[in-house]
Amino acid sequence: MAPAAAAAAASGDRGLKSLVWQKLKSTVFDDCRKEEEWKIILLDDFTTRLLSSCGKMTDLLAEGITVVENVYKNREPVPHMKAIYLITPTAKSVDGLINDFVNKSSSKYKAAYVYFTDFCDDKLFNKMKSSCSKAIRRCKEININFIPYESQVFTLDVPNAFYRCYSPCVDKTNDNVMDQIAEQIVTLCATLEENPGVRYRSKSVENANKLAQLVEKKLENYYKMDERSQVKGKTHSQLLIIDRGFDPVSAVLHELTFQAMAYDLLPIENDTYKYKTESTNGKEREAILEEDDDLWVKIRHKHIADVLEEIPKLMKEVSSKRKATEGKLSLSSLAQLMKKMPYFRKQITKQVVHLNLAEDCMNKFKGNIEKLCKVEQDLALGTDAEGQKVKDPMRVLLPVLLNKNHDSYDKIRAILLYIFSTNGTTQENLDKLIQNVQIENDSDMIKNWKFLGVPVVTTSASQQRRPSRKDRSSVETFQLSRWTPVIKDIMEDAIENKLDSKEWPYCSQCPAPWNGSGAVSARHKPKSSYLDDRKSGSKLILFVVGGITYSEMRCAYEVSQAYKSCEVIIGSTHILTPRRLLDDVKALSVPKSKDTVYFKNE
Repeated sequence: MAPAAAAAAASGDRGLKSLVWQKLKSTVFDDCRKEEEWKIILLDDFTTRLLSSCGKMTDLLAEGITVVENVYKNREPVPHMKAIYLITPTAKSVDGLINDFVNKSSSKYKAAYVYFTDFCDDKLFNKMKSSCSKAIRRCKEININFIPYESQVFTLDVPNAFYRCYSPCVDKTNDNVMDQIAEQIVTLCATLEENPGVRYRSKSVENANKLAQLVEKKLENYYKMDERSQVKGKTHSQLLIIDRGFDPVSAVLHELTFQAMAYDLLPIENDTYKYKTESTNGKEREAILEEDDDLWVKIRHKHIADVLEEIPKLMKEVSSKRKATEGKLSLSSLAQLMKKMPYFRKQITKQVVHLNLAEDCMNKFKGNIEKLCKVEQDLALGTDAEGQKVKDPMRVLLPVLLNKNHDSYDKIRAILLYIFSTNGTTQENLDKLIQNVQIENDSDMIKNWKFLGVPVVTTSASQQRRPSRKDRSSVETFQLSRWTPVIKDIMEDAIENKLDSKEWPYCSQCPAPWNGSGAVSARHKPKSSYLDDRKSGSKLILFVVGGITYSEMRCAYEVSQAYKSCEVIIGSTHILTPRRLLDDVKALSVPKSKDTVYFKNE
């Protein structure tokens, strides 16, 4: 790829990220723009993450922003400059603003332009008005209260919602977690300019139903009082709300696609991968795994075996191009080389990062994970690699439990897959498993799945059959990657209008393109044109209460690619890794003190 093409690819359409940046630009930066005038921007913790997810410092400079500050921290006054406050409507953030303009003589800035991520209640608004109204030139609610994590993935950045939604220790009647989540989801719909038909999965704990009803009500209110004061009818999009217990298998299984594997096996924090190479003389380097890196976008969803083949090929390609240019000793070719060198350097650096990442994954895999994967796949699918039914899941599980090289997390993950495969086990069997593996202190990582609506303990007579899945046996795949996340079935069924309306009820009138009328026309038209007809420009949005996995994120891209006229967007309260999820599940039965801070900036 030529440097210009690579740059275009890297800066190309990044879906949700571009959309959020454009909305920030039009509602905030353009709103208070004055040529030749520089400004300071004040952010709180959430808006810092929001802005860094979709823009860089160079983008802010282009908008006339020279300094980025934290609204909570003490700062030097700059009385000749105006300040933009992009903050969440919380007491802590509003107090930070008020403190900057306590009295006119000691005001930190010339004036304040205030933009709230979403609705600011009257109590806070009046407090701000009575304290510093003279300093405020603008005060608006911009309705962006979610993080665009990737081009087709969003998060609400509230991992503590998992505890509040599923813990039996929380008084649900006095807790506003669902209300907060619903508000945030509405800001996503507003940013997409969609008023989707809202559906929920009924076979679950009550969270999905409750949240779906709240979202529907808030969407109705939002589109009644939007800027144009017009009621916006339902658009050609669907929003499906699902409880985390819908697919426990994908949440604990070892995945071998690159992104999911790396985040599961390596200590990647805040998307930052740390590595050492021979050329760095043992010094640690850092790389951020993000969509600005087009190589990462290209390989993140590929199987690790394909990644290990692809990166060395790319490195050879780059170095051969470099040698070819170096061979011609004319002034013009030297000038060209000088121009190309930074690009080559950048390309090779990226490839070295991903090669290190892949090798780190493989070192872990070759150690213990390879043996685990075969067992996990057999338990998850109920069949072995040859397609033969697993008659005795306990016999499959035992070698993992007896292997001293597996840590307790891996053994717990295998036990859970065994329990999920049989739709629950007897109390006696569970007690034996916990004692034999000596995981008494971590037994709640297993038992507490019942709070997510997943059968853990059952009598042998009441064990249900495993739900039937789509037959994907004809799809070529690796033996250790036969499992397909359940959410992929849901996405495909939703787009093809095959979701059971009893299992997936609507909270509102169903949008015309999805109400079954399309199914009739399918009989008269080729499938592809009927799909194009029915969904041109439509979106399928999925929201999982309590975390999504990297493999589920991958499915959104795969399904969008297969059904090109329907874009799939997936989101959750947060993104989870198996280890973190097990810790969260364990904590569900532990009461937390009343003054625990759950939400950002509360």
